[in-house]
Amino acid sequence: MSKNKKTTIVSAVIISSLLLSGCGLLGGESKESIDPPQTVTITEEEETTVTEETTGEEMPAEQDAVENTIMTELYLIDKNGYVVPQSLPLPKTESVAKQALEYLVQGGPVTEILPNGFTAVLPVDTELSVDIKGKTATVNFSNEFKNYQPENEQKILQAVTWTLTQFDSIEHVKLKLNGHDLNEMPVGGTPIGESLTRADGINLDTSDVIDLTNTKAATVYYLAGDEGSYYYVPVTRRVQNNDIEGVVAELVKGPNYSSNLLTDFLPDVALLDEPKVENGEVTLNFNESVYGSFEEKIISQHVINSLVLSLTEQKGIESVSIMVNGEAELVRENGEKLTEPVTRPENVNTGSF
Repeated sequence: MSKNKKTTIVSAVIISSLLLSGCGLLGGESKESIDPPQTVTITEEEETTVTEETTGEEMPAEQDAVENTIMTELYLIDKNGYVVPQSLPLPKTESVAKQALEYLVQGGPVTEILPNGFTAVLPVDTELSVDIKGKTATVNFSNEFKNYQPENEQKILQAVTWTLTQFDSIEHVKLKLNGHDLNEMPVGGTPIGESLTRADGINLDTSDVIDLTNTKAATVYYLAGDEGSYYYVPVTRRVQNNDIEGVVAELVKGPNYSSNLLTDFLPDVALLDEPKVENGEVTLNFNESVYGSFEEKIISQHVINSLVLSLTEQKGIESVSIMVNGEAELVRENGEKLTEPVTRPENVNTGSF
């Protein structure tokens, strides 16, 4: 995904288990790799499978299990009611879009792998099919789909849309119920319109917005969880100025006070220059407040992660280069230098806790 690092629907991809909240971001070639993956990412066309037949040796059960799974982002509900991506290993299948949605069904196969504090969003016993034409996925739900509480309608729409649009093959989502087009949700009547996209947002927060007409929607990532088990929550807010400066301003502003979300940004963090974008790379020059409570030019891993996740949601942004007072020689929390642009990881919130 250039913009969102989506997983190609026709490729069986093996992703290493990278815990973003604790380890950092997965870098691309010639970019900064904060925590290099332990397993090479291979597309189906390029893959040379190592099996018992080719080696003459018995494959370890753990390795065999990894090679028969594919890391997939499932948008689940956390204990605070937010729709949050959790990257989990699902069995390899040709119907990855359908499988991803089936793992959103309460009481379904996701039950055994749910991270602590998370729940699935689709009603129990919901059955579904997915038909993909062009860049549009049409989901046909069984009658059980109607067995939800009306206050969960937005969460269902967001979870289904963001789970499906992680795949390069899908940009738009349409819904059906028992073969009939859904233009609005069946319980509370939330409008669906012609189709759903990521532009509709996720975990919408308009609490501080006075003028909707002169602002744009942008998705930023805040922290949730506890020490040792942090994860990132996407929140769509209305931003002013240009998109990049608006996103940075929202990160510095921090989450809504009553949200139970967290940030590592101090309130006096500021950009010293206008962001520069060239060949998909954005360069940000901050004042020293971006160091937070650290000394010796150390920058918080959560600050880096939030910036990269948020800015790569913007069209055309693929990597982020961070400077302070015009200098690029920064140091990460683990003591390693941060001298190269940082790319978005293949998967967000990987691991269980």
